[in-house]
Amino acid sequence: MTQRVFITGGASGLGRAIALRYAKEGAKVCIGDINPDQGVLVEQELNNAGGEGYFVECDVRRLTDLEQICDELTNKWGGVDVVVNNAGVASAGSIEDTTMADWEWIMDINVLGVVRGCKAFTPQFKKQGAGAFVNVASMAGLMLAPLMNSYNVSKAGVIALSETLSQELRYSGIHVSCVCPAFFQTNLASTMRSEIPGVQQNINKLMKRSDITAEDVADDVFRAVKNGDFWVLPHARERRMWVLKRHAPKAFDWLMQKESKRWMKKMGGAA
Repeated sequence: MTQRVFITGGASGLGRAIALRYAKEGAKVCIGDINPDQGVLVEQELNNAGGEGYFVECDVRRLTDLEQICDELTNKWGGVDVVVNNAGVASAGSIEDTTMADWEWIMDINVLGVVRGCKAFTPQFKKQGAGAFVNVASMAGLMLAPLMNSYNVSKAGVIALSETLSQELRYSGIHVSCVCPAFFQTNLASTMRSEIPGVQQNINKLMKRSDITAEDVADDVFRAVKNGDFWVLPHARERRMWVLKRHAPKAFDWLMQKESKRWMKKMGGAA
């Protein structure tokens, strides 16, 4: 059967890469994004890649947008098989300097945006008796580096939601995957909010050094949904660190103290 996929933040970065990965399999792929110019271009890319592309304007801060898209795709395609809650933003700063407005901004998009996506599509998945949520978190939600407090908390929230829904929805035939990449080349830093001088440039340097691409992460996502895997952890080094944290927390803490000093220097904070 042709898969029917909806992706938030699908007009760029990882969302676009996941959309193209499914399009290459001949899927029907709807991308929701706040950037209509870029969305129309990616829609054409999806059609050229062998899928059926469809762009809709979508702001994950509005539940009504997601509910309307669910209704529209159900009428258009007869249902939806995979929902990728990918849209997200970034911020950096100390607990003293990060404003409450920035906390509210990032939580509204990164956490509640995923909540709204799951809330809007769960009733349709239950009617179908099947469906898959792919919630894009980050290794930041597992490793918790300093000077990234609001971003770390938002991504940890996505992980907690995903683990909860994995237990809550599995008996309705609904699968959940949680994606936790580390640095790879994307446009996340372009919308980053921070009072730290040069932080966007430093983040971009770290992204460019990564040997993992958005296409690699998209391949891992596609495989996880196909195989019914919960965790999607594309980066080997960070995956080993996560295992160490779970099984030898004192050793992990000792390593993180060293890593944190280097990280704070890179980010421009005191160390």
